[in-house]
This record gives sequence, C-alpha cells and structure tokens, in this order.
Amino acid sequence: MAKTGTAPGRAIRDAWERFHRLPAGDRLFSWALGRMVPYSGSIGAVVRDLAPGRARVELADRRKVRNHLSSIHAVALMNLAELSTGLALNTGLPDDARAILTRLTIEYVKKARGTLTSECAIEPPRTSERREVEVEAVIRDASGDVVAKAAARWLVGPAEAK
Repeated sequence: MAKTGTAPGRAIRDAWERFHRLPAGDRLFSWALGRMVPYSGSIGAVVRDLAPGRARVELADRRKVRNHLSSIHAVALMNLAELSTGLALNTGLPDDARAILTRLTIEYVKKARGTLTSECAIEPPRTSERREVEVEAVIRDASGDVVAKAAARWLVGPAEAK
C-alpha cells in the first residue's frame, strides 16, 4: 500500500480513495491495511468510513476474537480502538508528519457481543511539530450501547527522510 518515501497518512488516504468506491472496496482496503500492519489486521476489522480526522471501524463477532466468556476479548477491543484512533489521526496529518502510539488506556463498560463499531473524530494537527496528541475512541455494539471507551496518546513529529 505505501510507496517508499510516501508519508503513512498520505498512503492510507490514497489507498482509501482507490478502494472504497469499488464493490466490497472497504473490505479490500481493510485487507490491504492488514497486510501493511499485520498485527492490526489480525482481528479482521473492516474500515467502513475514513476521512482526515475521522474513522469508523467495524469488528464482526466471531470465534477468532472471542474469550472464554463467549464475549469479544479485551485485547481485540484494545486493538480495534488503537486502529480507529490511528487511522483518524494519521489520515489527518500533514504529509511531512508521522505518529507513533505512546499510551493506550481503555475502560470496559459492558460485555462486548455482536458486531462492534469503533468511532473516532478529532481535529488533527496542522503541522509536523513534535507534540503529543490525545485521541479518543468509543466502541458500541449493534444496539448502540457503549461497550468500551479508549484514550490513545500519539506522539506526532516530522517524518524521517528515507
């Protein structure tokens, strides 16, 4: 997905623009993103909406992400939150910036079952000046109930030249 020398946020935006209009394009984009970021791809989430500063990512309830209590595993929820905050932030960054996660906390509100949606909306930084950015995600079940709330701290700074 990313070309050498291409800013991560730019590569993600470009790929989303190429794929999301196609039939099943959101799934194709999500598969490609999972190849680019293998651990994030391990939960099989699907990016349903993406724009600079905004992401909506869906996770289907299936055996692969369940725990011994027949609910979605806590770490799968954490991964979903990290993915949505990272996408919202990175797609909104200037092309000369990059970000890395430095802290992630989560509050589990209720057992997570069924299809889940993590949403994140922020006002992204306008420069690549080094700073920490707090990004929040809310994960809801199909009935709209909040199952988890996450707070991610991302360190934004200038992208290194390759």
